[in-house]
Amino acid sequence: MDIRNLIREDLITLDLKARDKQAAIRELAGLLEKCGLITNEEEFLQDVLKRESITTTGIGYGIAIPHAKSKAVKKSAVVFGRSKHGIEWESLDGQPVDMVFLIATPAEQKENEHLKVLSLLSRKLIYEEFRQRLRESKTIQEILEILNTVVEGD
Repeated sequence: MDIRNLIREDLITLDLKARDKQAAIRELAGLLEKCGLITNEEEFLQDVLKRESITTTGIGYGIAIPHAKSKAVKKSAVVFGRSKHGIEWESLDGQPVDMVFLIATPAEQKENEHLKVLSLLSRKLIYEEFRQRLRESKTIQEILEILNTVVEGD
């Protein structure tokens, strides 16, 4: 598995406007709706926030990976957003988040695809060099090229 089939240019933003967790998730969910990947933005948002209420998805290093299986998701996708000012996320390290990966998967999916994607991303994001490349990228295309290196077996 890799995320090349789950992320594309129109699911990436380099200028998240949100200042808090809920607004950031809503902003990224809006990209899913705009691309026709979810049927109901509010339902999806509630599913993600319900998952977020269990424990924070702010994993540290300025990264959050909110995710949910939802009946509102038509097709699995990963949305990436970068913030210039930082977002309060109640992260494990107490620091604001500047990169958010929103993982959306259909509720009826038998396999835990969202957990596989979460694992693949986490294995790359532990490396400072990988995080730095994402932070320093100037274009959406550069981000896409970096994220396209996230494949199983790395």
